[in-house]
Amino acid sequence: MKEKKIPKKKSPFTGEKKEIPRARFDGGTIVLDNVEQSIDTPHPFRWLQGKWRCRAVDYRLIRPWLDEQNIRNQVPRWQTLSLRLQGNWEPHIYQTEALNAWITANCWGSVVLPTGAGKTVLALHAIVQTQVSTLVVVPTIDLLHQWYARLENAFNTTVGAWYSLEKQALPITVTTYPSAWANAEALGNLFKLVIFDEIHHLPAPSWHEIALMCAAPFRLGLTATYPTQDNFRSPYAKPKASTNAQVQLFDKLDPYDQVGLLNELVGSVVYRKHIDDLTGEQLAEYRTQRIRVDLYEDEKRDYYTAYETYMGYVRDSRLRESHGSMWWHELTRRSAFQAEARRAKVAELKWKEIIYQAQGKLDILDQLLSEHHHQAMLIFTAHNRFAYRIARQHLIPVITHQTKAAERKAILDNFRAGIYRVIVTTKVLNEGIDVPIAKVAVILGGSASDREYVQRLGRVLRKQGNVEAILYEVIVRNTADERIAERRRI
Repeated sequence: MKEKKIPKKKSPFTGEKKEIPRARFDGGTIVLDNVEQSIDTPHPFRWLQGKWRCRAVDYRLIRPWLDEQNIRNQVPRWQTLSLRLQGNWEPHIYQTEALNAWITANCWGSVVLPTGAGKTVLALHAIVQTQVSTLVVVPTIDLLHQWYARLENAFNTTVGAWYSLEKQALPITVTTYPSAWANAEALGNLFKLVIFDEIHHLPAPSWHEIALMCAAPFRLGLTATYPTQDNFRSPYAKPKASTNAQVQLFDKLDPYDQVGLLNELVGSVVYRKHIDDLTGEQLAEYRTQRIRVDLYEDEKRDYYTAYETYMGYVRDSRLRESHGSMWWHELTRRSAFQAEARRAKVAELKWKEIIYQAQGKLDILDQLLSEHHHQAMLIFTAHNRFAYRIARQHLIPVITHQTKAAERKAILDNFRAGIYRVIVTTKVLNEGIDVPIAKVAVILGGSASDREYVQRLGRVLRKQGNVEAILYEVIVRNTADERIAERRRI
């Protein structure tokens, strides 16, 4: 007797009898297989090249719908962990408040705490609370090594490192922004929690693609200097997608809105503490002092000549009227092909060099080095040339972006050990170092950015007994140096 065949039940999504609807991760996107165009899908999905697709960042939004429709979910490749903190990692009250606020927001959002307030400790407790595969993204290799050591010590487990030639993805892994961006398609579905340290770097033209192309439904941003709408707005570059369909998925973000980008990619700020909220208990008591100096006569003559050439072009070309807040960028663009604009640009470099390297600043520095000869000091300059000039004049170590990794480590180790009393630097030590011994900072030049000022102040705020921290800002009287300083709201 011939066996009677029982027909297979058809899928509600396709006319096929065998193929089951599924969702999968594909190079920074989520793709639905075996789901017809006629199916009513949630908002993030778009029909492209014969399939429903959405950005990986939208995974948390479409995951409930996948469950409701019994679509096989092949997106996650992360693990559930069982971690315990080793040693004393008891959180402060404000750290517990921050953690609870983040959990209440469905583990989606940023926390803003001053430098030295224990953002790393907060992150460790977030990992313990979620118990899932976690990727920590940091801006520098120095910070990567700091996080690597902290995570291994805290959890007594092997931690992965993904950067340069070392690429090992483990349930707990640390990477840098450049490496995460370059490998977003490979890392995008391996971690359920992504922690963005110094998250103010994320809106950069390429780096925000890390968050776009990552499926992690849990995200924690950490910073002491969260972007504002007044921050510099950098140009936008579309993600390095491998197909036209993928490119079309990433066309909805406003390239000029840093806060909007972070809200969409990581979530809004769920908790915030300012420096003064923690001063005296978790942070050192501090004071700031602005010292004004005058230009020497020859410096003054050269400064006003250069400044008038620069501003004369700006006025005559009506750049501010025609280009608003982007007038300086237009000047820079024109300087590539227009002789008058190029002269103005050269003049700008001239007057900035004069105020950034004014002899009066060196005179004050001599006094401060003498006055604080018994204290550890960090000296910040605007440019490398001035930093090296100070280093030669006072025979003190210098750290710039040109300093090799081994030399930089040796300088910082000797500074922490008290062998070196002073370090001069540019912007490379604005963030990412832990030197509680430093209690005096001297700013001899910088930008109008609130962020830079707060970062430099943060270098001396880590509490060490009852020692008061001091930040000196030396500026040139009756010049643009004063106006740059006044534009800061700090």
